[in-house]
Amino acid sequence: MVPQRVKVVPPAICVGPSTYFFEDGSGPMKVTLERAALLKSLGHVHRVVERRNTIPILANVLLQAADGRLKLKATDLDLEVTESVAADIGQAGATTLPAHVLYDIVRKLPDGAQVSLEMTGEAGQLLLRSGRSRFNLQSLPESDFPDLNAGDLSHRFSLPAGDLKKLIDKTQFAISTEETRYYLNGIYVHTTDVDGHVMLRAVATDGHRLARVEIPAPAGSAGMPGIIIPRKAVTEVQKLVEDVSAEVTVELSTTKIRFTFGDVVLTSKLIDGTFPDYARVIPANNDKRLVIDCAPFAAAVDRVSTISSERGRAVKLALSDGRLTLSVTNPDSGSATEEIEVDYDSGALEIGFNARYLLDITSQLDSDTALFKLADAGSPTLIQDRDGAAALYVLMPMRV
Repeated sequence: MVPQRVKVVPPAICVGPSTYFFEDGSGPMKVTLERAALLKSLGHVHRVVERRNTIPILANVLLQAADGRLKLKATDLDLEVTESVAADIGQAGATTLPAHVLYDIVRKLPDGAQVSLEMTGEAGQLLLRSGRSRFNLQSLPESDFPDLNAGDLSHRFSLPAGDLKKLIDKTQFAISTEETRYYLNGIYVHTTDVDGHVMLRAVATDGHRLARVEIPAPAGSAGMPGIIIPRKAVTEVQKLVEDVSAEVTVELSTTKIRFTFGDVVLTSKLIDGTFPDYARVIPANNDKRLVIDCAPFAAAVDRVSTISSERGRAVKLALSDGRLTLSVTNPDSGSATEEIEVDYDSGALEIGFNARYLLDITSQLDSDTALFKLADAGSPTLIQDRDGAAALYVLMPMRV
């Protein structure tokens, strides 16, 4: 007599009239939704997942199907993004799937396709169906997925997404990449009094340049603690701003921050450190004023820096009445000069700057002209659109 094969299925626990979850954390989840909706949500959450993970569950995205919606969540333990999307829930349940694999599969499906996700009943297996395509994917139990507990968020306010984007766009380039100075690896955000008005201010610096921009403080932000938002969170927030006219809700404490963009919620740990007293490096008495047209200046910097060494990237600015001469000398490849007309009537001055930094700053300016306030060849230079502009930049000189 040949013994029959018995298929072993984990014992199920009933948690409602028609909802069952297996004891290993998987569930007989069955959900169908539009490919476009799933792809958009996966696009928002999968970026958080590092491609190399020593903890397998962190390579996965959590899927939770219930009440007519599919909730997706991804985390790297410092940053967490969740999004909820409308779906046809045939059976409520939850599981986790490899984030980048799932994203790539859905991305390659045809436009207009319907995607079905269904637990097969076999431990660790999920069937993804779309048209004639079938994918059996390895899953990990939902119970293993970590939760980034935000705790009590003491301050809450809302602001237009365009204002948040402005704070980030105009400072992000100056974030330090030097990991040993970890407290510079983000944007410092705080409120401050400016001539009797409370302003929300963002600052970033890498020690060579500093960017500072401010907007009127939204209601509810006054008195918030000064916080340092990490670079990765800043980058993800920037990508999530799709409609600049939409409202973004910000909640924060001394250790965490949460941004809510409609159905998308990003929660991040904050950098635990003290941002330096940046006000000390902003020059207040630079008396030499240079006004230039941004586009011709940036083009000239870009041209002459073509022959500069990758290591040095230094360009010399020689100023005299109404004239600016830019020059670069590289012993290995030669020299270059270019002259442009400027508005300058102070004494002659020669000063050097990193060409890349000059281009970064001029690309952030809103107006067609830039105001440089200089002191001497060894002192920091202040750059703005104009006097009193909401954004200002400080650039340290180089020896040339």
